[in-house]
Amino acid sequence: MTLTGRIALVAGATRGAGRGIAVELGALGATVYCTGRTTSDHRSEYGRPETIEDTADRVTAAGGTGIAAPTDHLDPDAVAALVGRIEAEHGRLDILVNDIWGGELMVEWDVPVWQHDLANGLHTLRLAIDTHLITAHHALRLLSRTPGGLVVEVTDGTADYNAANYRLNVYYDLAKVTPIRLARSWAHELRDYGGTAVAVTPGWLRSEIMLEHFGVTEETWRDALDRIPHFAISETPRFVGRGIAALAADPDRHRWNARSTSSGELGREYRVDDLDGSRPDAWRYVVEVQDAGRPADTTGYR
Repeated sequence: MTLTGRIALVAGATRGAGRGIAVELGALGATVYCTGRTTSDHRSEYGRPETIEDTADRVTAAGGTGIAAPTDHLDPDAVAALVGRIEAEHGRLDILVNDIWGGELMVEWDVPVWQHDLANGLHTLRLAIDTHLITAHHALRLLSRTPGGLVVEVTDGTADYNAANYRLNVYYDLAKVTPIRLARSWAHELRDYGGTAVAVTPGWLRSEIMLEHFGVTEETWRDALDRIPHFAISETPRFVGRGIAALAADPDRHRWNARSTSSGELGREYRVDDLDGSRPDAWRYVVEVQDAGRPADTTGYR
């Protein structure tokens, strides 16, 4: 598999799934524009240490070309300038990954709409939905010029799971259902331009924020299992990255058009593993073990 010569934009690449996806696209040789609001000299409201420069360096170290491109995806002019830069420097865009999120600090879990802070809820939707629309508005103009373009909408939960389950509160539920529908919309709109659009969800992600929340590191993550047994099915951000990179390199990727899939399904289809050599299938596990009330046991699921 190779992505040598391909130009990718990973919108929301500062940390988590976006960083893992950017690195794995680079590992197959892609040039990857890594966007976000946290740079070496400016932090977003998250106040976290991860930067897009670090992500770009990791992309280059993996074998690709990483380019840090500071961008606020709520600012249409900033996104237009970003796409204009890509066009000026390469004349094409082959892969767009819409992984912009940023709502962790505002979401109140399991709170009814009349109790949830309204301003925070509405801003969550702007971060999760408006950013994707703004980015698509500008980026798909360039991507559609070259047949074979790929758009990946990153979300939380498969279409089947989100259709059957209420996701924590109304704002989060809308935020995570919407990218699935957007992928179907892009699939329709790119149909006459040879493009493919897919919604992809990672499983239980061992992101920087999640590891910190549980008081563990990537090396010691299993120490959290005494308190959170089902965390045993968790995966690194690189696993979903490897699945998406394999999808991007697949000459027959159009068979995925308009579909919702997961890191676990992509892992099975393309025979790619997580960094520890396992192949976790988190969403099947969630349905068959966690939600079914069974004791934590990943046998047959990773």
